[in-house]
Amino acid sequence: MTARSRCLLPTVLLALAAVAPARAQTAAPPPPATESPAAPAPAAPTTPSPGAPTSPPAPGAPASPAGEPPGAPATESQTSPAGVSSFMAPVMPPPRPLEVPAGVGTFPIPPQVVGRELLLDEAIQIGLDNAPKIMAAAGDYAAARQRVNEALAPLLPQLSGQWNGFENQNVTQSSGFVAPGTPPSQPKTITSRFVTTTATVTASQLLFDFGKTWAATDAARSTAESFRQTVELQRQTISVNVKTSYFTLLLAKRLVVVNQAALDRALLNLKSAQGFYTVGTQPKSFVTRAEVDVANGRVSLIQAQNAVALARVSLNTAMGIAISAPTEVKDILAYEPYSVDRDNLVTDALKRRPEYLQIKALADSAEAVVRQRFRSFFPNITASGTYGAARPDMNEIYNYGVQLTWSLFDGGNMIAQYKEAKANLDAFQARVKDTALTVWQDVQQSYLNMIAAE
Repeated sequence: MTARSRCLLPTVLLALAAVAPARAQTAAPPPPATESPAAPAPAAPTTPSPGAPTSPPAPGAPASPAGEPPGAPATESQTSPAGVSSFMAPVMPPPRPLEVPAGVGTFPIPPQVVGRELLLDEAIQIGLDNAPKIMAAAGDYAAARQRVNEALAPLLPQLSGQWNGFENQNVTQSSGFVAPGTPPSQPKTITSRFVTTTATVTASQLLFDFGKTWAATDAARSTAESFRQTVELQRQTISVNVKTSYFTLLLAKRLVVVNQAALDRALLNLKSAQGFYTVGTQPKSFVTRAEVDVANGRVSLIQAQNAVALARVSLNTAMGIAISAPTEVKDILAYEPYSVDRDNLVTDALKRRPEYLQIKALADSAEAVVRQRFRSFFPNITASGTYGAARPDMNEIYNYGVQLTWSLFDGGNMIAQYKEAKANLDAFQARVKDTALTVWQDVQQSYLNMIAAE
């Protein structure tokens, strides 16, 4: 044993310990031995040159420890009878998709993703059409629009009808009547029953409330606008997620090709190392290092193939379709120059970013609530009238007039509500400034990243 071999012995032992589990997982079981009446004689050993082309074995070829003499079972770096390299077959079999649990509902598999490569614009449109988050935000916006009508309703005439039917029983007691010259009589209890029925129609109209209802309507309208911006924010978020997942899947598929090539090179180096070791020109540590490279190459290829599966799941989720959809994307990775107006980047972002427009709408709503709470200190003036009839003789009944309602003292409730509205307005105004600063930061970072990428 040479001095170099003695120095490398600890490294070789550690490498063999790391390679053994990987070899146990990746090496296929050897085929059963069959007896042949005329077995061919083992071939004579050959010494490959460092640059000579070699072919790795076919998938499932039996592996043997490095350094076996010629005539031993074929190793994973030797050529199979078909001449196919083992890296051509998937190192990791395609995972079986999980089934959708019962009661969750069905998720679509659009025909665009079946049997063809999906374009980026098609993927974005599928996401906008099927994403559950966009549907949920649209439902919230529809509900907020109806709350505007609810806030405006008190300004319109109010009409109501009422019918009452009662059976009444009265009990009276008569005092004894004493006539001159007659004995006194006992008091009597008199019970009377009668039915009363009343039918009325009442109409009312708010004449003036010092702008309380208009302020409440403005608050509801601004809140609805914030929900509309939420819908737009979800649309943009889905578009960004689909684009990111689309290009992540393209990158993962390219990395699979890169790792397959790296594994092929590692197998070629392993066969060369075994040849050099067989003829005695290299130590066994040279073979062990090559085996470590092959094991690492297999692990890297498995990780790359798993990254493809994860990227496909992420893309399907972003598009709102079935997770198990066999989505394939068209490779469009190419550099295209992108020009921007540097001086107007932040201004345009503040005009278009939904999160900034949303928080501004909420601030406007809070300001309208402050106006509403302040005007609650003033009275309401309402005109109303009632017309109807009452049984048993159906006598006509009616009344009409103007009513002024003014809460003079309610224990400080209105004052507390006004102060609460003022505090909420201050908080939303601070959030507007914080969101503007965040948008500025995002634009600045994206601009710097774009310059660095170019």
